[in-house]
Amino acid sequence: MTWFTVDTRYAEDVDRLNAARPAHRDWLRPMVDSGQVLAAGPWADGSGGFFVLRAADRAELDELLAADPYTLQEVAAARVIREWNIVLGTPAALD
Repeated sequence: MTWFTVDTRYAEDVDRLNAARPAHRDWLRPMVDSGQVLAAGPWADGSGGFFVLRAADRAELDELLAADPYTLQEVAAARVIREWNIVLGTPAALD
């Protein structure tokens, strides 16, 4: 299993973002509850959001993101995804 960081820049349509947010959080919640998502939330300036997710590989991550309401409702204008090697902290103990 691999940890990934997902940094999302939102589209400028605030109404579309606000409409999609509850479904996006519902999509994330089971992954947070299971430990697959370490943490998630919007940037304080409202320009986007960030989460840390564990997946088997990039292909699985891409499948998950394809089902994200922010993807489906075109709220995610851009994403920067990086594989993250956690060496210190609680997640490091999981590897």
